[in-house]
Amino acid sequence: MMIFGMTPFTLFHVLLSLVGIATGLVVLRGWLTSNRMSRWTSAFLISTLATVLTGFLFPFTGFTPAIGVGVIVIVTLVAAIVALYRFHLAGRWRVIFVVCSTISLYFNVFVLVAQAFAKVPALNALAPTGSEPPFAAAQGLVLLAFLAAGYLAVTRFHPAAA
Repeated sequence: MMIFGMTPFTLFHVLLSLVGIATGLVVLRGWLTSNRMSRWTSAFLISTLATVLTGFLFPFTGFTPAIGVGVIVIVTLVAAIVALYRFHLAGRWRVIFVVCSTISLYFNVFVLVAQAFAKVPALNALAPTGSEPPFAAAQGLVLLAFLAAGYLAVTRFHPAAA
């Protein structure tokens, strides 16, 4: 059965991704005020990890850019999870946590923008192959926003010990 033109599994994957993005933006905002936001952070890490893992369950032949992004996100998420739950953000682990979490969130948003240009007719008309200037401009703005937010989060996120 198709829902919104998607199989139930694809819809589940998309919903996980949207939850990961929403919770990630909430915690990123919290980090800018040095708020640990423990429950929101757990929801972000779990939903983003689940997004990547379900992404690997789609059929594929050979190495694709999506698989490459998935591998990068898995590595950054594992580092963030280790920094938070094993090393409790002590010393340099605070920076590792913020940087790796922000990279994971960035790539989730990167994929959202790419999918929007591929699936939303008005955006697809602007960049049908994903290599046109409007697509590059959108992705460039997303990258700049995450670089700025990540820098600010690293400098501002100094939570008290749990």
